[in-house]
Amino acid sequence: MRFRSALPLLFLASGCADYGSASGAPPLGRASNEGDKYTAVGTNPFVMAAFDPFSTFAVDVDTASYDIFRRDIEAGSLPQPDSVRLEEYVNSFEYAYDAPAHGAAVPFAISLGGAPTLTSTRTSIVRIGIQAASPPPSQRLPTNLVFLIDTSCSMQGADRLGLVQRVVLSAAAGLNQGDTVSIVTYAGSVGVALDTTPASNRAAIDSAVQNLQANGGTAGAAGIDLAYAQAQAGFIQGGFNHVILCTDGDFNVGASSDDALVDLIKSKRATGITLTALGFGTGNLNDSMMEKVSNAGNGFYSMISSLPQAERYGSTGLFSTIEIIARDMKVQVEFNPAHIEAYRLLGYENRLIADEDFDNDLVDGGEIASGHRVTALYEIVRAGEFVPSRVVIATGTPVEGTRTISPNDAVTIRVRYKQPMATDADAASEVSASLAPSALAVNAAGDPDTQFAAAVAAFAEILKGSPFADDTLLPEIQATAQAQAARDDGRAEFARLVVEARRLLGR
Repeated sequence: MRFRSALPLLFLASGCADYGSASGAPPLGRASNEGDKYTAVGTNPFVMAAFDPFSTFAVDVDTASYDIFRRDIEAGSLPQPDSVRLEEYVNSFEYAYDAPAHGAAVPFAISLGGAPTLTSTRTSIVRIGIQAASPPPSQRLPTNLVFLIDTSCSMQGADRLGLVQRVVLSAAAGLNQGDTVSIVTYAGSVGVALDTTPASNRAAIDSAVQNLQANGGTAGAAGIDLAYAQAQAGFIQGGFNHVILCTDGDFNVGASSDDALVDLIKSKRATGITLTALGFGTGNLNDSMMEKVSNAGNGFYSMISSLPQAERYGSTGLFSTIEIIARDMKVQVEFNPAHIEAYRLLGYENRLIADEDFDNDLVDGGEIASGHRVTALYEIVRAGEFVPSRVVIATGTPVEGTRTISPNDAVTIRVRYKQPMATDADAASEVSASLAPSALAVNAAGDPDTQFAAAVAAFAEILKGSPFADDTLLPEIQATAQAQAARDDGRAEFARLVVEARRLLGR
């Protein structure tokens, strides 16, 4: 059963300010990002490999930062520099990485590549790809979804609660027999708008969605408590039990600090219930909080800004997160000083892990689900090459410890992860791969995926105002994007958005 096309986008309650007026949230497609709250993540410096050959970080497959870029460009403005997390731009695209068969002993494959940077043949890009296996569609886990929906006054509008409705209805249409859905709302108070309901009962689901109203304050912490209780009540043993937080990010009642909310979510994840955060609207988005709570909930963070995107996320994006194939995944890269003079990690600034904690299985990493892919990039200066004057070098006392890289390898990558149902105290597994110096030679052209990812990274650095940004590269970035635009819709959209961004930048 498909949802009715005549379903209104939003039913508004009295007592709210007029969020559709000039004094509130602008209408869909004309949003201003000035009131959004972002926390700058900084930019990783170059590090001398002879002093510290190790770089360690937790994986991340969130896309919200790029979603925000798309939203703002479509609305005719550039994203705020502090909203740019480079790895989320790079990870927003599909890459042609080989994947293992479903059920393989290692549920993901590592793909490595190298290419010259756009800036200079004196530096190169190391590309790390991790591709998870995908299960057959018929083997999708039984699913228990709880939508935790912010119905405060700030959610009034077609670009907020209206899009939430589309996400819920699209997701309900894709559920299987035996799956369940429920809705918890929070504003000045919290309540259950839809008790645990079989997905086949579309009349009840449609009715609950139609009756959603925006009214009151934002009792976010109380809403999270009730949503987890609802998820526990409908818990499916061995299934996908998931809370989807839908909000503009304004938690102004209850445990409203980021740290308090993170602690609350962490205390809940031991139940086996995960949490994803979806952001909506502009002018009120607490981006930092959204990212932190989704990480704490072993879930994912995306930003929804259009009707097609809402329906696409509900019908496909949400279901791509159902089966976690590896949790607490960490990556450690070892650089061989005989071949690498210096390196810098592009992005992942707020996902860095102390090198000595790579083997500490109590330290939280990132989660990846079936079909997910992770891409990480390093810019490296080859041994014997001139270090560009723009490079900021981090030096110090040489790092002590065992160095395991082969003399014949330039880079070795170790990936540490736990099984999906492992506890925090369970031991992790580890796999590794290496890249030869020849992949980083001056004449190594690099594969198309590495070239494209490098162009996206260079573009993100320009938008965030990185000290390594070079806006003279915009023509080359645009040319790379256009050369690959025919590969898929995501690349075609990026090529179009780069043109618009250059217009707004005056470049």
